[in-house]
Amino acid sequence: MTLTYWTYLKLDELLNLQEVRSHPPEHDEPLFIIIHQTYELWFKLLLHELDRIKRDFLANELYALIAGFKRIRTVMKTLVEQMDILETMTPMSFSSFRDRLDTASGFQSAQFRELEFLLGYKRKEMLNYQPPGAPHRHAILRRLEEPSVVDSFYAFLVRQGASVPEELLDRDVTLPTQPDEKVQDAVYKLYRTRPQLTILVELMTDFDEGLQEWRYRHVKLVERTIGSKRGTGGSLGVEFLKESLFKPVFPDLWAIRHRL
Repeated sequence: MTLTYWTYLKLDELLNLQEVRSHPPEHDEPLFIIIHQTYELWFKLLLHELDRIKRDFLANELYALIAGFKRIRTVMKTLVEQMDILETMTPMSFSSFRDRLDTASGFQSAQFRELEFLLGYKRKEMLNYQPPGAPHRHAILRRLEEPSVVDSFYAFLVRQGASVPEELLDRDVTLPTQPDEKVQDAVYKLYRTRPQLTILVELMTDFDEGLQEWRYRHVKLVERTIGSKRGTGGSLGVEFLKESLFKPVFPDLWAIRHRL
């Protein structure tokens, strides 16, 4: 069969994946499904790009890193903009089919949990949302047990001639990233003396800001839609989501801003 745009993108399969559960069909349920399916596709791309960024850190590929962070920064901007579309759905519209979600919850997004762990925001307790036997639990567990993007960044700093504490290079990678004053001193020195590294650090900060902006917009979207209700599937809702606000991926890059 001749390859076409339609068959290359498998559009027959893709466009038949939006199955509503409301009867009669509620108008806004396709919007809800399409937006969240799209998010999962973007999460897949972010995981793909961040794995490449980890390899580029370890290989000391500065210009590939600059290109990589430009890309994922732009992806984050797109994720934030998609909130505008979802916010056109009123709380009453969501309520009209919310019960149909049954035990399904965004807390079960294995790819987003992978993304958090890959970026160093590691919390073993989040595995509780992927019980033993869940199809994607192994992928999340692998991300928990492997070095994060931040760990790879430490290795990159060493290759750039910076002094990074040995205990950070040999740390327990299942623990979340914590700021470190010696890393901040090393980054500050490179920032002031290596203009090409300044470009990379600013792009990393841009991406980090974009992720925090997305978290904020997500919290406010949930809050305006369901208020203080618990989330679907018994998830903890808004209060739990607020715990992750303003937790940067690269805390050391933010800690030096007053010194620049």
